Amino acid sequence: MAIAIRTSQNVLLEYEPASIGERILAMMIDYLVFFGWFILTIALPSAFSINPGTFYIVLIFLPILFYHLLCEWMLNGRSLGKLAIGIRVVMLDGSPPTLGAYLIRWMLRLIESVSFVGGLVPIITVAINGKGQRLGDIAAGTTVVRLKPAVSLNDVLMPAMPDNYVVQFPDVRLLSDRDISIIRSVLRQGDENVLMRTTTKIKEVTGIHSTLSNRAFLETVISDYQFISLQ
Repeated sequence: MAIAIRTSQNVLLEYEPASIGERILAMMIDYLVFFGWFILTIALPSAFSINPGTFYIVLIFLPILFYHLLCEWMLNGRSLGKLAIGIRVVMLDGSPPTLGAYLIRWMLRLIESVSFVGGLVPIITVAINGKGQRLGDIAAGTTVVRLKPAVSLNDVLMPAMPDNYVVQFPDVRLLSDRDISIIRSVLRQGDENVLMRTTTKIKEVTGIHSTLSNRAFLETVISDYQFISLQ
């Protein structure tokens, strides 16, 4: 079941929630990271009969304690496990996740992990929640979704622009690469209502006036932006 998220540009995007299997696999990779850190910092000193001391042990476990908070904050909603699997944390209101949202998820993760049934709590919550949320996600207004490639093959292999191409809408300079990426996604989706809302938003942002159909207008915007960007 897809999750509909409306962006700040009033564009409706659909994401597939990360499956329980994907989230478990990402968690297992994170545990492998913990194990590697433990081997590096604890087992090796022990092998050489070095007594690390209490302070050292506490210092070693601090990165593990704050691992998910720091990774999700610094890696745009992804731990190393999520990065490897291709899933990430997103806000349900379409805004970028904040440090506060990551903090709430992290605090609830600690509570879930020390509960008497351990990891069963998030698994059960994700399974029965229609948006793929564990308790931390529900409290923070987030969920974990499966990522599509940020750049598709069609985005990379853009058709060559003719030398005599005439730009119809010079004000597309006001748009960003991210805006163009969203427009491409909307065109691939093909929903007429989304095409209309996107066209209206682009016209509001750029001040462009056009009588072209919604699809033709957005395709022209992309072509104009591509030609101007290559100049």
